[in-house]
Amino acid sequence: MRTKLLVLAAAFLPVAAFAAGGGAHLDAANVDVTNKASLQRGAANFVNYCLGCHSAQYVRYNRMAADLGLTEQQLIDNLMFTADSPHQTMRIGIKPEDAKRWFGVVPPDLSLIARSRGADYVYTFLRSFYADPAKASGWNNTVLPGTAMPHVLWELQGVQEAVWAGEPNAAGDVRHEFKEFKIATPGKMTAEEYDAFVRDTVNFLAYIAEPAQLQRRALGVPAIAFLIFFTLLAYAMKKEYWKDVK
Repeated sequence: MRTKLLVLAAAFLPVAAFAAGGGAHLDAANVDVTNKASLQRGAANFVNYCLGCHSAQYVRYNRMAADLGLTEQQLIDNLMFTADSPHQTMRIGIKPEDAKRWFGVVPPDLSLIARSRGADYVYTFLRSFYADPAKASGWNNTVLPGTAMPHVLWELQGVQEAVWAGEPNAAGDVRHEFKEFKIATPGKMTAEEYDAFVRDTVNFLAYIAEPAQLQRRALGVPAIAFLIFFTLLAYAMKKEYWKDVK
């Protein structure tokens, strides 16, 4: 029995490490997929800043529009820049071979990223880029060190520098333990505005990871209320039926 438990625990360790991004501290995203205004802003953020490289090939435009309370015309005017029909999925125009040549790796599809990595992971990742001249892209990330992704939102957030704690080694490297970020060059947004921007984007990613959750949540409360009412009714009928039975 002990051996089975150890094997089961070992099987889950890689998954936990993958979700936590190698042990990095994750900030709470506090997403709310029932907030349609946030989802609409997040959809616009995704289309304008992410869809150039990252697809969401399991999401159809018309389904998204219906869930987010958008008309077909609003969808076409504001969110459909890489598709010809609302029935198409959210694909990109970049060729995989070109992406691999430019970035060293093909950017992943983001349809399920919030489900596989977790909303907190994505939220913290998008806020943890810092300038690193040693990298080809000029950027690095404390959540995913060595990431091939450049900081596409740097104009909004600004240029961050990472402050490391610890004594320098022989090579002068003091990157032993991350301490904090400091803004070297301010961006177009304040820290609070950027956090809200990222939260809306992650909220949208949490929605597309499971679009049916909106219907599931909407049906959940009435279903539970019905079950409670039926249980009370059944109990009252049982008491009435058996009240004269000794």
